Amino acid sequence: MAQLMSFLIAFSLLAFAPLCFCGKSSSGYLYPQFYDHSCPKAQEIVKCIIAKAVAKETRMAASLLRLHFHDCFVKGCDASILLDSSGSIISEKRSNPNRNSARGFEVIDEIKSALEKECPQTVSCADILALAARDSTVLTGGPSWEVPLGRRDSKGASLSGSNNDIPAPNNTFQTILTKFKLQGLDIVDLVALSGSHTIGNARCTSFRQRLYNQSGNGQPDNTLDQSYAAQLRRGCPRSGGDQNLFFLDFVSPTKFDNSYFKNILASKGLLNSDQVLSTKNEASMELVKKYAENNGLFFQQFAKSIVKMGNISPLTGNRGEIRRNCRRIN
Repeated sequence: MAQLMSFLIAFSLLAFAPLCFCGKSSSGYLYPQFYDHSCPKAQEIVKCIIAKAVAKETRMAASLLRLHFHDCFVKGCDASILLDSSGSIISEKRSNPNRNSARGFEVIDEIKSALEKECPQTVSCADILALAARDSTVLTGGPSWEVPLGRRDSKGASLSGSNNDIPAPNNTFQTILTKFKLQGLDIVDLVALSGSHTIGNARCTSFRQRLYNQSGNGQPDNTLDQSYAAQLRRGCPRSGGDQNLFFLDFVSPTKFDNSYFKNILASKGLLNSDQVLSTKNEASMELVKKYAENNGLFFQQFAKSIVKMGNISPLTGNRGEIRRNCRRIN
């Protein structure tokens, strides 16, 4: 009997372990309860400030979600994207994917300031980004998930990594998939995480080539619905208007749902990187169809994939630091 009880206890611990220890690194684990004792109000503080920011400007939800993505794809989820240039550090904010488009830094500053008052030098900027991504998704009607915590902040940034490792709107499908695979993510993660384009905006400069010169032959992209293309051209001319904004999902631009995938199937994905999900790879196209048909399935996979993304190369243990100010190293 005692042996049976020991086995059951050991089995239950093993069964529970994957739920808690979601992101093993060389020096430790990430787990949702990381701040339960050191800063019990941390998640509540983050949620409150995010709610206020999104109520003021709905677009902020997409901007904060994007910061987490652009952080994790460069040297791992270590808040390197938040560092301003100083000394030997050249900010990732200057990179092509981030320049004139990455935003939400003031919201992160406000959260950090509130957390420093509540529990000084305890909650990392990297964890703030991960929590902000979850809360932004929930506030716009998307799924919720437990965020594994315990990341620490980097002491440097990588401008070249930001320029080279983040998928670009005009990349080929294979290039995008390769960039995901280099981060330990697969085709399912690629399609599910692309679904974050159900909210937010894109600039004219990020899709102009589709309207006028997709393949260098002076012709528009033939995978783009013609009436939708004509509508886009009215606000995105051949030259000028680079910063003009367009909804990534014109059907429900402020609601986190599966309209994004339905748009792609109707040849109305805004970015080239959106549309290629249904035109360049059979497995990818099948996933687009599944998520277009089943919002719950999309939500379930998005939550799994963003937790997986949030576990890319975290700094834990004694590596990195807990910044006092997210914009600079201590």
